[in-house]
Amino acid sequence: MLDAVEFETGPNPAWSVILLHGLGDSGDGWAPVAPHIVRPGWPSVRLLFPHAPVQPVTINGGMKMRSWYDIVDLGDIDRRADEAGLEESGRAVEALIAREAERGVPASRLILAGFSQGGAVTLTLGLRRAEPLAGLVAMSTYLPMATKVLDEANRDVTLPVFMAHGLHDPMVPHAAGQQAAEHVRSLGHDVEWHSYPMQHEACAEELDALGAWLSARFGV
Repeated sequence: MLDAVEFETGPNPAWSVILLHGLGDSGDGWAPVAPHIVRPGWPSVRLLFPHAPVQPVTINGGMKMRSWYDIVDLGDIDRRADEAGLEESGRAVEALIAREAERGVPASRLILAGFSQGGAVTLTLGLRRAEPLAGLVAMSTYLPMATKVLDEANRDVTLPVFMAHGLHDPMVPHAAGQQAAEHVRSLGHDVEWHSYPMQHEACAEELDALGAWLSARFGV
């Protein structure tokens, strides 16, 4: 089971949000956003910020760091992700989702979110699940294994999806994020898209928009 930082807005959470960090970061790096997205009037929510495993990353000379999968080619967005690593991280996140169900929060009340690498895991996992989640959040990311994911996607459900990207992102081009959004829309999902004048990061306006989107999911 992945270790994670947890934050609960109240007792007996009725909803859960799992947010996956980006390359070289950790759950500790994203946990401070919790107070910026939580809104008054929310039902009790458990927010989880898991830590990716430490492993070698090819584009960084094999240096070991927290990573959801190996990145073998930064320049080619279609060849960037290690498929085996993506699938392994998906299984690890599935274990967290199963534990939330055991703790009383079913998949229908769980939002899966991610930034950059974490967003890639979110999309590849969330779009293919037989049992749909309550929604997906993909920030500053792209859709790896696009052909496979689209072929294996669950087309029997419509998910709310929040996506946002920096116009000046040097790590994951804005166009790659837009293409991912179009892929998600092609599956019939309801995508809320935001662009911001930023690089590979999150900004206050984005977190405000995410908080409002989550409020709508929670019926507030």
